[in-house]
Order: sequence, then C-alpha cells, then structure tokens
Amino acid sequence: MLIDTHCHIYLEEFAQDREETLLRAIDADIQKIIFPNIDRSTIDPMLSFCDTHPDRCFPLMGLHPTSVDENYKQELDYIEQQFSQRKYYGIGEIGIDLYWDQSRKKEQIEVFHHQVKLAKALKLPIVIHSRNSYPEVLEVLEKEAGDVLFGIFHSFTGTSQEAHQIIQLGFKLGINGIVTFKNSGLTETLNEVPLENIVIETDSPYLTPVPHRGKRNEPSYVRFVAKKLSDIYHRPLSDIAAITTNNALRVFAIDQ
Repeated sequence: MLIDTHCHIYLEEFAQDREETLLRAIDADIQKIIFPNIDRSTIDPMLSFCDTHPDRCFPLMGLHPTSVDENYKQELDYIEQQFSQRKYYGIGEIGIDLYWDQSRKKEQIEVFHHQVKLAKALKLPIVIHSRNSYPEVLEVLEKEAGDVLFGIFHSFTGTSQEAHQIIQLGFKLGINGIVTFKNSGLTETLNEVPLENIVIETDSPYLTPVPHRGKRNEPSYVRFVAKKLSDIYHRPLSDIAAITTNNALRVFAIDQ
C-alpha cells in the first residue's frame, strides 16, 4: 500500500474525471490520499470529495501563503473556525512563498507563525510550503520548535544539510515527482537521509514525475516516486511502500 501525502484533485483540473482519477489510484495500490487545503474557496470542494470517500481521503485545513492578501486576517479567522466544525488531520498547506510575490513577505510570516501556534495548541501536524523561502521558514520553525511541533516539509528539494536541519526539528521530508527529474540533485541528498524520514506525495495536478512529465499529475503516479526511491535506496518497492506508508500514518494519526 502507498499513500499520497499531498494532493489537490479537488481542484478544477479534475472536474471531468475526479472519480476516475481516484479509481486509477486505487488500482495502483494508492489506498489513502491526504488533501491539504489552499484557502476559503477550496474548502467546500475538498470536503465534498473527502466526505464521499471517508476511508480513502483525509482533509487538512490551512491558508496557503500565496493566498495571503489584504484580507488575510479575516481569512485566517475563517480558516481557524473550521477546526470547531469537524475533524481535520493536520494544518496545511502553510508556509512562505517568495517565488511569485515578495510584497507580502511580512504578512506571510505572520500568518505562518499564527498557524504553527494553532497546530501546537491542537497537537496537529503541519504541512509546510517553502518556495524560495527556506531561511525564512527555518527561522519560524526554530522559534516555534518543541515536542508538539511536527509534520511534513512538502516538496523538499534542498541539500543534505537542510534535510538534517528539518529532521532535527521533528519533520519528515515530502518527496514527489521532482526526484525523478534528471538534474534535481535529490538522489545525492537522499543518499544521506534514512528512509525512515521520508513520505511520498504527488502535489497533483503539479510536479508530474517522469515518464509523464509535462502532463497533469495524479495520485496513481506516486508509484513512480516510490520506484525512484527504490532505485536510490537499493531496496525493494515493498520496503519503500511499507516504510513510507507507516511514516505517513504516524504523522497524520490515521489507522491502517
């Protein structure tokens, strides 16, 4: 069994074949899928799909850094209210994104701090987005570090030094289709990272792995990530599946 720990098939890109996409994942032995939220607009479609498939799909709640705008305080309040209404398995995806726009860097850091504190209070894992912002994200995590701060560093592409910093802070590394890209550098990094610190993900519909790079990503393709990890770690695919699945189940407190 494999778990896709980061997927957005509730988005419009899957409007025509969402159910078929899930069936393809099940056929590929991807038995559980974690759904990080983006902002207020994605809550209803995400929950609708998760509630239709409660044994397969598990929602998170959070405000994505690229959705931090002039109304961020109201949006943050709205996101926080959701935790009193139903069960969520973590807070995400949250973090800092300085790739698209740096004009709201201060606000993004404030929102990230706030959601990390919320996760600590609720004893929930966080799923971190950190595009072009590793130093800023690390600074927040070091300030907030403690026994109740844990989760996944989504779409990890850093160095072995960064990997060990993240692991020391209590986080797993989310590895996705980027690991299959020829010049990603992740093979060299992962050679120094024990498999017990890894979970696998797709980030569907984005970051499609080879051999489907350039097309829409989907959860069934997580098997290509697992196969690449099998090559990197020189371990059978069954080991990769068992260890990464156990890692994910423990992070999100989901029963087998």
